[in-house]
Amino acid sequence: MGDGVDRVAVPTYRVAALVAPAVDRIFVSAMAAVRLGGGSRLVQRHGGRDAIGFLIDLRTRLAAPGGTVDWTGFAAITRYRDPAECQRALDRQVAHGMIRRMPAGFAATERGLTFLAELYDLHAEVTAAVWRDHADRVRRLAGAAGRLLGAAAADAGPAFAAVAPPYEPAGAPAGLLLLNRLGTLRLHRADAHAAAWAAAGHTAAGIQLLEAGPERQAIEQETDRRAAGPYATLTPDERLDLLADLAALPG
Repeated sequence: MGDGVDRVAVPTYRVAALVAPAVDRIFVSAMAAVRLGGGSRLVQRHGGRDAIGFLIDLRTRLAAPGGTVDWTGFAAITRYRDPAECQRALDRQVAHGMIRRMPAGFAATERGLTFLAELYDLHAEVTAAVWRDHADRVRRLAGAAGRLLGAAAADAGPAFAAVAPPYEPAGAPAGLLLLNRLGTLRLHRADAHAAAWAAAGHTAAGIQLLEAGPERQAIEQETDRRAAGPYATLTPDERLDLLADLAALPG
């Protein structure tokens, strides 16, 4: 950095632990801003929640030309939800003409792709407004997130693999890139968490009932360890810069 200050290297597992809540905060806040900034109207214009279903959550794969979500990835992404209800939700989307089923998974129809194109435009517009005073920071974070996604592909779990790499249309602005890259990184940690609780002998239903305590803490620490790999691609200074930029970004 050239600031004359010695900077303490933060180990990758600790970076993973610190990044997770910051990414959650930023992503959840940005998506809330999208809903208030026209997202709810966009959903209603395209048939409402029954029609849209999983298109928003799975946009980074389904918006891509020929993008398909396979059944293994879908099961991983919805691991905490009732499988039968998830299939019924897909049935409703099929009935609305938004997705089409295939033996290996499902894809967006032309109508679904139209919605996703408008959603991408709205995400670009809202993130530009929300982060307009942080343009340099957003560009830095989008670049760092892109490097992390590339590294995460080496040990991708099923949820992450279902939507990564995120679809990025030509000329996509930094705010849109950052939003989708952070959303995809969240699934890398989600896979790490699932692997940690499974190794400890839990199920998806059981882990949701596990209260705070030594066992929960051990699972969270193991999650940090399993999620740490991509952060090794950053230098110690870059890890500190990442944490600082995430902390400073509104959300």
